[in-house]
Amino acid sequence: MKTFKDIDSYIAEQVPDVKERLEHIRQAIKTTAPKAEEVISYGMPAFKFHGMLVYFAAFKNHIGFYALPSGNEAFQKELSAYKQGKGSIQFPLDKPLPLALIKKIVKFRVKENLEKEQIKKQLKNK
Repeated sequence: MKTFKDIDSYIAEQVPDVKERLEHIRQAIKTTAPKAEEVISYGMPAFKFHGMLVYFAAFKNHIGFYALPSGNEAFQKELSAYKQGKGSIQFPLDKPLPLALIKKIVKFRVKENLEKEQIKKQLKNK
Protein backbone atom coordinates (compact mmCIF):
# COMPACT_ATOMS: atom_id res chain seq x y z
CA MET A 1 0.00 0.00 0.00
CA LYS A 2 1.36 3.39 -0.95
CA THR A 3 1.77 5.93 1.82
CA PHE A 4 0.76 9.55 1.40
CA LYS A 5 2.04 12.54 3.31
CA ASP A 6 -1.17 14.55 2.95
CA ILE A 7 -4.57 14.70 1.26
CA ASP A 8 -3.15 16.67 -1.68
CA SER A 9 -0.74 13.87 -2.54
CA TYR A 10 -3.50 11.26 -2.16
CA ILE A 11 -5.84 13.11 -4.52
CA ALA A 12 -3.03 13.82 -7.01
CA GLU A 13 -2.56 10.05 -7.54
CA GLN A 14 -6.14 9.51 -8.74
CA VAL A 15 -7.61 9.64 -12.25
CA PRO A 16 -9.17 13.01 -13.21
CA ASP A 17 -12.86 12.25 -12.56
CA VAL A 18 -12.05 10.62 -9.20
CA LYS A 19 -9.79 13.56 -8.27
CA GLU A 20 -12.73 15.88 -8.85
CA ARG A 21 -15.08 13.77 -6.71
CA LEU A 22 -12.55 13.54 -3.87
CA GLU A 23 -12.00 17.28 -4.00
CA HIS A 24 -15.77 17.88 -3.81
CA ILE A 25 -15.99 15.67 -0.72
CA ARG A 26 -12.98 17.41 0.80
CA GLN A 27 -14.52 20.84 0.24
CA ALA A 28 -17.88 19.73 1.65
CA ILE A 29 -16.12 18.57 4.82
CA LYS A 30 -13.97 21.73 5.08
CA THR A 31 -17.02 23.95 4.61
CA THR A 32 -18.98 22.09 7.27
CA ALA A 33 -16.11 21.66 9.74
CA PRO A 34 -13.70 24.53 9.02
CA LYS A 35 -11.69 23.93 12.21
CA ALA A 36 -11.11 20.25 11.42
CA GLU A 37 -7.57 19.15 10.67
CA GLU A 38 -6.74 17.26 7.48
CA VAL A 39 -4.76 14.07 8.09
CA ILE A 40 -3.92 10.76 6.48
CA SER A 41 -5.07 7.91 8.70
CA TYR A 42 -5.08 4.22 7.78
CA GLY A 43 -3.72 5.35 4.40
CA MET A 44 -6.82 7.43 3.68
CA PRO A 45 -7.72 11.11 3.72
CA ALA A 46 -9.40 11.95 7.00
CA PHE A 47 -10.46 14.87 9.15
CA LYS A 48 -9.95 15.25 12.89
CA PHE A 49 -11.84 17.53 15.23
CA HIS A 50 -11.77 16.51 18.90
CA GLY A 51 -11.15 13.00 17.59
CA MET A 52 -11.66 11.47 14.18
CA LEU A 53 -14.58 12.87 12.21
CA VAL A 54 -14.69 11.08 8.85
CA TYR A 55 -12.47 9.29 6.33
CA PHE A 56 -12.85 8.91 2.58
CA ALA A 57 -11.03 6.95 -0.11
CA ALA A 58 -11.05 6.11 -3.80
CA PHE A 59 -11.75 2.60 -5.04
CA LYS A 60 -12.21 1.09 -8.49
CA ASN A 61 -15.99 1.59 -8.68
CA HIS A 62 -16.84 3.84 -5.75
CA ILE A 63 -15.74 6.41 -3.20
CA GLY A 64 -15.70 5.00 0.29
CA PHE A 65 -16.92 7.35 3.00
CA TYR A 66 -16.41 6.40 6.63
CA ALA A 67 -18.51 8.25 9.19
CA LEU A 68 -17.86 5.63 11.89
CA PRO A 69 -20.80 3.47 12.93
CA SER A 70 -22.63 6.37 14.60
CA GLY A 71 -22.79 8.41 11.39
CA ASN A 72 -24.24 5.48 9.48
CA GLU A 73 -26.77 4.71 12.21
CA ALA A 74 -27.98 8.31 12.47
CA PHE A 75 -28.64 8.58 8.73
CA GLN A 76 -29.83 5.03 8.02
CA LYS A 77 -32.90 6.15 6.07
CA GLU A 78 -31.00 8.63 3.85
CA LEU A 79 -28.20 6.11 3.27
CA SER A 80 -30.47 3.21 2.36
CA ALA A 81 -29.79 3.74 -1.37
CA TYR A 82 -26.07 3.04 -0.87
CA LYS A 83 -24.10 -0.11 -0.15
CA GLN A 84 -22.89 0.05 3.45
CA GLY A 85 -20.83 -1.70 6.05
CA LYS A 86 -20.88 -1.09 9.80
CA GLY A 87 -19.11 2.27 9.44
CA SER A 88 -18.69 2.59 5.67
CA ILE A 89 -20.72 3.93 2.80
CA GLN A 90 -20.03 3.36 -0.90
CA PHE A 91 -20.84 6.19 -3.29
CA PRO A 92 -20.76 4.71 -6.81
CA LEU A 93 -18.62 6.53 -9.37
CA ASP A 94 -21.46 6.46 -11.91
CA LYS A 95 -23.89 8.38 -9.67
CA PRO A 96 -23.84 11.98 -8.38
CA LEU A 97 -22.24 12.52 -4.98
CA PRO A 98 -24.78 13.30 -2.23
CA LEU A 99 -22.84 16.34 -1.00
CA ALA A 100 -25.74 17.74 1.04
CA LEU A 101 -26.00 14.40 2.85
CA ILE A 102 -22.23 14.29 3.39
CA LYS A 103 -22.44 17.74 4.98
CA LYS A 104 -25.28 16.61 7.26
CA ILE A 105 -23.26 13.60 8.36
CA VAL A 106 -20.15 15.72 9.03
CA LYS A 107 -22.24 18.22 11.01
CA PHE A 108 -23.62 15.33 13.08
CA ARG A 109 -20.12 13.96 13.70
CA VAL A 110 -18.81 17.41 14.76
CA LYS A 111 -21.67 17.71 17.27
CA GLU A 112 -21.06 14.18 18.50
CA ASN A 113 -17.32 14.79 19.01
CA LEU A 114 -17.97 18.09 20.80
CA GLU A 115 -20.43 16.36 23.14
CA LYS A 116 -17.86 13.63 23.90
CA GLU A 117 -15.24 16.31 24.58
CA GLN A 118 -17.65 18.08 26.96
CA ILE A 119 -18.27 14.84 28.86
CA LYS A 120 -14.51 14.22 29.15
CA LYS A 121 -14.02 17.71 30.59
CA GLN A 122 -16.84 17.22 33.09
CA LEU A 123 -15.42 13.89 34.24
CA LYS A 124 -11.95 15.38 34.52
CA ASN A 125 -13.23 18.24 36.72
CA LYS A 126 -14.99 15.92 39.19
